[in-house]
Amino acid sequence: MAIQHFTTYPRVLCVSTDVITARLYWSGFPLCVSSPCDSPEQRRSVCSRMGPVELLHMSVFSQSFSPCGRFLAAGNNYGEIALFSLSAALSPEATALSKKAVLTFTAHEGPIFSLLSTDCFLLSTGNGEISAWSWTELIKKNVKPLWTKRPNYKSSLEIPEINSMMIQSRDNSLVIGGGDNNVHILDLEHGVFKSVLQGHSDYVHCVSVRERESEILSGGEDGAVRIWDSRTGQCVHCIEVYKYESCARPQYGKWISCLTTDSDWMLCGGGPSLSLWHLRSLSPTSIFPLTGCQRQATFHQDMILAVGDGAFVSHCLLGGEVKAQIPCSPQSVNTLQLNANSSEHQVLTVGGSSDHIDVFTNLSYRAFSLSF
Repeated sequence: MAIQHFTTYPRVLCVSTDVITARLYWSGFPLCVSSPCDSPEQRRSVCSRMGPVELLHMSVFSQSFSPCGRFLAAGNNYGEIALFSLSAALSPEATALSKKAVLTFTAHEGPIFSLLSTDCFLLSTGNGEISAWSWTELIKKNVKPLWTKRPNYKSSLEIPEINSMMIQSRDNSLVIGGGDNNVHILDLEHGVFKSVLQGHSDYVHCVSVRERESEILSGGEDGAVRIWDSRTGQCVHCIEVYKYESCARPQYGKWISCLTTDSDWMLCGGGPSLSLWHLRSLSPTSIFPLTGCQRQATFHQDMILAVGDGAFVSHCLLGGEVKAQIPCSPQSVNTLQLNANSSEHQVLTVGGSSDHIDVFTNLSYRAFSLSF
């Protein structure tokens, strides 16, 4: 995620000495200072205590629901993961305490831009690394990672952020896009990185997978959406969205910040307007007249839900009309998630430039907020 687009979000600078390891933020406020003799569990406990200044400068970047649908994990700019109990928060007897995190721990050195759940694990990304956590153990409040892996970067000194990841179930692999301009493929069965897709000339912000067509899509800072054949690793199409007059918005730049697919359709946006594309003809069919940059969008029934600049969730029709914009707490929104894992806890959750995560039990209004 390129810093010029997120000037309100503190980025991490790592400083190490023989005596201490301190993490300082560009905002000028330290999160924690820990001794190198501390265990990871001790460091996680120390770093989880937040003051009012840190809460004021918090941004939520990522979310993922547990496989059972009863818990929500959220990642912030301080490298923390918070676990919330939806069962408790949605209960008729819920109190203010029910809407607080049941577990908060520091998982990575840098912001957590992506969280993803499998049938058993929660995957998280920090600066240059991916970690796996057992959902069973997290629910028991045990926070030891099962493994942590780093892609094969060109330099051992390189610590590029990882911005996005998706599961490719066909071969049980993890598709990862990040700050080294490449898409990395991790074989989850054997725990090794098996290939690198090279072609972007700048940060990769988002990835998506088309299982039926054996395709991987990636969107980057360079303004391109690349379509890759996942069997050969070759780029088969490159769509430079900003070069289409109907999509171009030079005042916002050319970067692609969000990308998702559904069968033969693709949604993408960022600097260019959010647009709906037919992938067989490689042409845009609808342009959505939304202001600012959109950071995440998803298909939902016969609508599209989108968030980005602005304190609202946009409801758009497939034809290009904006049906409604529903207010939410963060002034700028980074992430939205629909809970499809539980019929009992079907909610939409939204997070952004705030320590609060809004919960929508009905898409038409915000019911309440969870808080770190």
